[in-house]
Parts: sequence; structure tokens; C-alpha cells
Amino acid sequence: MKTKLKDVLLAAFALALCAAPAVADDVKAGDLVISQAWSRATPGGAKVAGGYLIIENKGTAADRLVGVSADIAGKAEIHEMAMDNGVMKMRPLDKGLAIDPGKTVKLAPGGYHLMLQELKGPFKQGDKVPVTLQFEKAGKVAVSLDVQGVGAQAPGDAGHSGHMDMKKMPDHSGMKMK
Repeated sequence: MKTKLKDVLLAAFALALCAAPAVADDVKAGDLVISQAWSRATPGGAKVAGGYLIIENKGTAADRLVGVSADIAGKAEIHEMAMDNGVMKMRPLDKGLAIDPGKTVKLAPGGYHLMLQELKGPFKQGDKVPVTLQFEKAGKVAVSLDVQGVGAQAPGDAGHSGHMDMKKMPDHSGMKMK
């Protein structure tokens, strides 16, 4: 009897290891659909993290992402990262981010993203980090960021078993904060 139970537990453990990581459920708010909300695990002592997601506007009127908040962060902003004369620059979007009707806006590494600063604790792979998005029309929308591996480039990407592939990372040596 003990052998059968052991075999069943071992099989269940093996299945759990092989299963694809959970991806956040779509969240609907008015005409907006928010999907693939995720973040990366943070190294020990890190005080910042990025948040990424997709916002689709299925309506006929524009909306605007105007704010973000998270209990785990002392400060949260909507940011844009872009190249300017060969220098990568990051800046907050003080007027928010327009979500035009019939369009999809992707917040992803290297572009638009949520910037969570003054973190009160680390993000660990497998965690779900609650954030609140503030839209002009759709109002406040609660979503959870699924925490992926440290080097993840997309939801479901374990980040090469937690190790960063530096060859695939952009060179941030000339990055300036604005």
C-alpha cells in the first residue's frame, strides 16, 4: 500500500513539474480586456520591478491608462522606454497611455511598462502581485501580475531556469533616467 501511495505522489509531483506556468486570467473592464499580466522575479534587495500586460479596447471610444498602484510598492508609474540617439531612456508618462478604440496596446520589456518602485519585498517566481490600474473611463481595475523567472521575456517564460541570458538582454550601459 505504501508503494502505491508513493508512486501516486511521485507521479503527481512529476506532472506538477511538467505543467506550464499559470498565466493570468483576462480581466474585463467596460470595453477593455486586460490579459497576460506578468512581472519578473526580483533579485534580493531589488527596489524596482516592471509590470507587463496587454490592453485591448473592444469599444468605439478611446480610454486612457492614467495611473497604477500596488500595495507592495511605495511608488508606481506608467513608463516608456525608448532609444534616443543611441541612448536608451526611460520616462514616466505623466498624461497616461491612450488606448484607442479597436486597438491593442502591449506593455512589454523595452517599451511601455508599469514601473513599481520602493518595493517592500521581493517578487518570487510563482507569486501573484496585485496591482490596480486606473483608467479615465473604465475606472479602477484590479489585476494580478504572474511572477515569472528573473530573465523571463514573456508570460510562461521561466527565464532559462532562473538564469539570465546576457546575450539576449539589451545593453543598458548608456541608459539615463529622465
